[in-house]
Amino acid sequence: MNTNLKKLQLFKGLVVTEIEIFIRATGTQIKSYKHDERILEAFAKNSKIGVLITGEAQILAMDWLGNESIGHSLSPGDMFGTTSAILSEDEIGTSIQLIKDSTVMWIPYRALLTAGPKLGRIHGIVMKNFLEAFSRKNVLMMQKIEILSQRTLRERIILYLIQQERRQQSDKVIVPRRNLFAKELECNRSALTREISQMQSEGIIEVTGNLMRLNKENYEQNYF
Repeated sequence: MNTNLKKLQLFKGLVVTEIEIFIRATGTQIKSYKHDERILEAFAKNSKIGVLITGEAQILAMDWLGNESIGHSLSPGDMFGTTSAILSEDEIGTSIQLIKDSTVMWIPYRALLTAGPKLGRIHGIVMKNFLEAFSRKNVLMMQKIEILSQRTLRERIILYLIQQERRQQSDKVIVPRRNLFAKELECNRSALTREISQMQSEGIIEVTGNLMRLNKENYEQNYF
């Protein structure tokens, strides 16, 4: 069994043998993919809940004109495809694109619902973890709305860093590549690069590779 499965929040409270039982009883599959692959297409029929075991991905939302915007990034343990799997008759305009080589677990939604009699307490634990993860996903959506409601690009960057500090549990935040970061903040890449450079020169943020740190002392002096 993939040793990373034990680390997933979905299986919190289960031992390895119980995880194996769950996988067999539900017909869950584990697959590996290369970076840049799109593993879930917008508006496509979907019957499975995906869980990222290793790697990194981005949620892409498509509007009625075919324009894509980035929702939020996915890291190991995050779920996706839940809405399209649960609301199977609706057309959901989101897709999933991998940023790194990844391993994904696919759980058939119907099997997840009906496996209770076979799984007993295992089913109860997994469903509890699933509902908690689904609630956290809703929190991320609200955070994205909060970011996009900010008046200026600088305010969006600052709020993004504050949110990611909590999520990543570090004051040095891993940020996406500039083009992906610009899509996530729904701004022009050149404008984002200029603003980051200006914030660096003012000492508001520190940038090292793909790491950013918000200098709270300088930030508070400028904004409070």
